[in-house]
Amino acid sequence: MKIYTKTGDKGTTALFGGTRVPKHHIRIESYGTVDELNSHLGLIRDQDISQNYKDRIIEIQSKLFTIGAILATDPEKAVLKNGKERLNIEKISAKDIELLEQDMDTMNEALPPMTHFVLPGGHQTVSFCHIARCVCRRAERLATALNDLEPFEANALTYLNRLSDYLFVLARKLSFDLQANEIKWIPEKK
Repeated sequence: MKIYTKTGDKGTTALFGGTRVPKHHIRIESYGTVDELNSHLGLIRDQDISQNYKDRIIEIQSKLFTIGAILATDPEKAVLKNGKERLNIEKISAKDIELLEQDMDTMNEALPPMTHFVLPGGHQTVSFCHIARCVCRRAERLATALNDLEPFEANALTYLNRLSDYLFVLARKLSFDLQANEIKWIPEKK
């Protein structure tokens, strides 16, 4: 199978189901940003961090592929004529969201209370986490815009929201684990 098809040479691409849309379509921007986020998570996973974090990131990356597939599916062609869903994969569940929440609660228990906003940085691995968090927020913004136009599964949107929180807590936990300096943002007074 060749990687290049030449079908996108004129600025369109096919959704799952065959519908062609412009490459700048909000649906393409949405799942493209989820894909970008997934790549950033791979970069975090490649760092010298606990295997537990790496294992969780692999699970999250798999969920992001699921979200990408949901976003890449033409809603008008999501169900086949025989009534079966075109996308025959396990969806994002409430349990998937709860797992992120449980991990955040566990990490937070080991951290000092947060009294100020934190400037991103302090260690390269922590910085990668903050970049992923920002990309996740962008993916969420684009997905909410798409959802306003063409609603999709609510758990996919909730997962993106919770994931950005998870990445923030993970950045703080990695700062703690790596003994990186966490710099508080203290606004200057006039």
